[in-house]
Amino acid sequence: MSVEPAVRASDDARETRQPEPPGARTAWASLRPLVLRLHFYAGVLIAPFLLVAATTGLLYAGSYQAEKIVYADELRVPVGADELPVSRQVAAAREAHPEGTVSAVRPSPEDGATTRVLLSGVPGVDPDHTLAVFVNPYTGELTGTLEQYGSTGALPLRTWIDELHRDLHLGQTGRLYSELAASWLWVIAGGGLVLWFGRRRARRRVRGTTGRRRTLSLHGTVGVWAAIGLFFLAATGLTWSTYAGQNVSDLREAVGQTTPAVSAGIVSGGEHAEHARSGGQDGAPGPGVGLDAVLGAARAERLSDPVEIVPPADPASAYVVRQIQRSWPEKQDAVAVDPSTGAVTDVVRFADYPLLAKLSRWGIDAHTGVLFGLANQLVLAVLTAALIALIVLGYRMWWRRGRGSAFGRPMQRGAWQKVPPHVLVPLMAGVAVVGYFVPLLGIPLAAFIAVDIVLGEVAHRRGRRTYAPVG
Repeated sequence: MSVEPAVRASDDARETRQPEPPGARTAWASLRPLVLRLHFYAGVLIAPFLLVAATTGLLYAGSYQAEKIVYADELRVPVGADELPVSRQVAAAREAHPEGTVSAVRPSPEDGATTRVLLSGVPGVDPDHTLAVFVNPYTGELTGTLEQYGSTGALPLRTWIDELHRDLHLGQTGRLYSELAASWLWVIAGGGLVLWFGRRRARRRVRGTTGRRRTLSLHGTVGVWAAIGLFFLAATGLTWSTYAGQNVSDLREAVGQTTPAVSAGIVSGGEHAEHARSGGQDGAPGPGVGLDAVLGAARAERLSDPVEIVPPADPASAYVVRQIQRSWPEKQDAVAVDPSTGAVTDVVRFADYPLLAKLSRWGIDAHTGVLFGLANQLVLAVLTAALIALIVLGYRMWWRRGRGSAFGRPMQRGAWQKVPPHVLVPLMAGVAVVGYFVPLLGIPLAAFIAVDIVLGEVAHRRGRRTYAPVG
């Protein structure tokens, strides 16, 4: 006869009973059941969303290296002696692809790398994407064309994985899943961390045990090691989410910490200047001083590769040349260049960004795996794999808690009633504030509390009817 059910029952008893300290009940002793219940239910209900986010995030972490292999023919060419002027490379791209307009040019950033001429408004290309025409910088020959998305220059493979991770290819509605996951990840990780350190005296007894206690030990150990990384993923994921991200942007604007942008407006006028600023009928940059002089002016302002050249939006606008290196050290300087004179009209340095703007830039780039290159991507892969393991172990504990039934046994209700008012009131106020700024945390939490209260009241009434005395 198996004794495992009895062992699990003993384990459950040890988990739910906390020895009271001598004297008055401590704040932790009263809070622990509440934290345990929140961690349990949040883990059970939010884990499917986290599992999808972690799995797609793991795929995205490997997409950078996969992209280099899959699109090697478009991205790399044999190193030649001298590069052609950028204007000739653009002319070669436009001769083969006169459709659309030139929205940007990314000159070859290193030896053996192709130049990208980005075309917008191309029939058959997603309006949010551009058509990247790859040009051999030494010969002017085209190596191919691919759709490109985003500031990191994602090509079709990485774009598909990125959209899967971000919104499951469901558009704006699908983004709610990833925001829900990010909103709850830090709560689940924080609750687990608090519970783990709250039972630090029992760790030695956990070692060497079997069954559910062994799974709990492994779950807790992995969670502790991954906690900082999970907090980081949650925080950075929320910065560009739909609702919480907008609140973050509003807050940054209120305190004067928005990301500065170079001014593309110019003052000089005249018919000749207006003609110089105008683009050609095919959408290529207009005559003026030319792309090569514009790039030269940017180089004189110490804008090193990689850079992106954006043509004037209209006759009253300047060229914008900006650095696009997101790896450490970041290169994010930008200049505006008058197309009629080649003079630099505005300069923005990354070193002058407000602190929160820098932190936001670094956080997003680390979250997407570009800040520290391959090392960054490997860390992300380990973190997402750890999150997947935590979810699997958590569900295994839930299954064992139910002793093999279809659903695990739930935690007892009424944990919040055991918290002293002087602790509960500030706690609820803090939760309300956080819930307001992170609505996909606050709304589900309020819904859970409402449903839980209703179910508890229903169960209580049934219990009173069941045990009512017969008169």
